[in-house]
Amino acid sequence: MPHHGKLRASLLARVPPGSLRLCQIRDVATGGHDVAVFVRFRPPPLDPGSAAAATRCRALSPDTGDSLKVVPCCDSCWKGLLMCRWLAYSGSPVNLQDLLYGPEHSLVVQSKHSTMGAETTNGDGFGVGWYSASPRPGVFHSAEPAWNDRNLRELSAQAHSGRVFAHIRASTGSAVQQTNCHPFRHDRWLWMHNGLITDFSRVKRDLTLAVDPELFPQIEGSTDSELFFYLALTFGLARDPLAAVASAVGFIEQTGHQHGIEYPIQMTVATTDGESTWAFRYSSAGKSRSLYCSTDITALRTLHPANELLGKLSDDARLVVSEPLGSMEGAWHEVPESSSLLVHGATIELAPFSPIVN
Repeated sequence: MPHHGKLRASLLARVPPGSLRLCQIRDVATGGHDVAVFVRFRPPPLDPGSAAAATRCRALSPDTGDSLKVVPCCDSCWKGLLMCRWLAYSGSPVNLQDLLYGPEHSLVVQSKHSTMGAETTNGDGFGVGWYSASPRPGVFHSAEPAWNDRNLRELSAQAHSGRVFAHIRASTGSAVQQTNCHPFRHDRWLWMHNGLITDFSRVKRDLTLAVDPELFPQIEGSTDSELFFYLALTFGLARDPLAAVASAVGFIEQTGHQHGIEYPIQMTVATTDGESTWAFRYSSAGKSRSLYCSTDITALRTLHPANELLGKLSDDARLVVSEPLGSMEGAWHEVPESSSLLVHGATIELAPFSPIVN
């Protein structure tokens, strides 16, 4: 089926919510590869794992008209196919071009060829945030695909920083526009999110009303990720990041459950105040998106003494990433499910993470 990439783009751009959705399907006759096609649903949405859900939709091959089996079949399952990738760097100042373009499996490469994301292509915009002399970070956002933006290459070639956030986006339904691109910024804080708040349209009003009225006017975009950030700020991100994120997640889950949503959130998150970086891996279903942190640089130099890049980095250089930037042996450790990371200088503190319901 040669056209499903084009069909996906057409669906996201033109089809009103509630009528057609993109779903992962499998050709019943051949047992072939999963592909993505249009599926028409009869509301209300059902549990994606239920037998009833499979009887309440109809899917046809766009090429042959043959019947196809939906795996799974629900009104929101297409969103699970669309996720983002990000990286958070801290350490000695690095050239942004070296960081974003240089590695074997760089973030720009991942924007077209992600190997561990729910979606291979992440072309719905990108953003970079970095710190220099000012405590307030600079940000650059574009709605263009990262692999095709000349301004990103020009800017990154000139910029150096000791703390960098970068994010490539695959939209879960919100508009492709600059104000929806991560990282989001508030004062000295940056925030990135890979995942989604399930059935966001059903809980958006309740979540929005919980945002501090003084913060609300600063929300610029329409994404669940930015609203998540402002909930964390409302719950005290500047005072206690771990507790604030746990409280925000607890509130999102509580609100989702009140609306009959079984698994309200899927997330890996990174946030920083310019001095420390906090990262989180969690999902209501217990099946979170991938997250990795880099190995101690001094240990890597022992394993790979001939590697010139390792010699240029300070001993406290650390990376937290959605997926490894290369295949160097011993360079990456997977962050466990339901965990948080605190990166401060050369220190990495790993701790269990669970939501807090206030």
